[in-house]
Amino acid sequence: MINRITNPDRIQPRENIDFKLDSSIPRYWYDNDPYKSRLMDGMQLYFPDGERYFITCVRHYREQISDPVLIKHVKDFTRQEGQHGIAHTRFNNLLREQGLPVDELLAMQKKRNSFWLKHFSPGFNLALTAAFEHFTALLAEGFFARKAVMAGADPRVKALVAWHAVEEMEHKSVVFNVMTTVAKVSHLKRCAAMIYATLDISWETYRTTDILLKADGFSWWQRKRLLLNHLGWMYGRNGVFGSFSAQILAYMKPGFHPDDIPVVHNYPAWIKAYERTGDPGQACEAMVAAAH
Repeated sequence: MINRITNPDRIQPRENIDFKLDSSIPRYWYDNDPYKSRLMDGMQLYFPDGERYFITCVRHYREQISDPVLIKHVKDFTRQEGQHGIAHTRFNNLLREQGLPVDELLAMQKKRNSFWLKHFSPGFNLALTAAFEHFTALLAEGFFARKAVMAGADPRVKALVAWHAVEEMEHKSVVFNVMTTVAKVSHLKRCAAMIYATLDISWETYRTTDILLKADGFSWWQRKRLLLNHLGWMYGRNGVFGSFSAQILAYMKPGFHPDDIPVVHNYPAWIKAYERTGDPGQACEAMVAAAH
């Protein structure tokens, strides 16, 4: 069996969603906190090119896939990732209007992606994609499992992040299934890619947040104080990243599968509200209301 959940409709692409992203969104939209806002801005800034890299890595194996369910999952995964890229490009345009070095950062991201595609094997690139996908599928756990985490965020940006997190959970197994059943990537290579991806995410999160804060006018010392003050929020036991560190380590186990980790408990609340209203804002509110 290629997928432990064989439902061909488990992934639902949702297209042309209007999050009402405009210049009225505050510069520090996340709890009026420069560090939290710029950390999230930096993460989402790379999503459009990241999604294109993911699609490229999976596309290399598309003609080798024979299972009809996996074929459909890959198609729906591609549609979801394409929509994520469109939505986050719109948000990047707002950051550009704020005078942030968006184009400089995107150029660095494209250079990094090109390096990986040129110098790493297709199998390792696919393993990197699976590792990054595992991380993004866990973002809902870090940011939406508890009410308090996103309580001070602008509702429009919060709705964007919630929608992306929901769809990452829906397609969390697709790349992993291509990697293990089609590309036949070894357990050792899968673990090596996760270590590489974790180090890359950690470094890029620090570096990009620092660059954005520097562009905002914060001095070197101010930026380092902000970092130190937010280490607990990020990596503490209940931090947004620390809260799912065990699930990152679980990825290393022989026989692991992404479906071993349940979706966040309030995922159904988002689904039901969106099906009823078609409004990502109301769906996000329902998800937060159902959080711990």
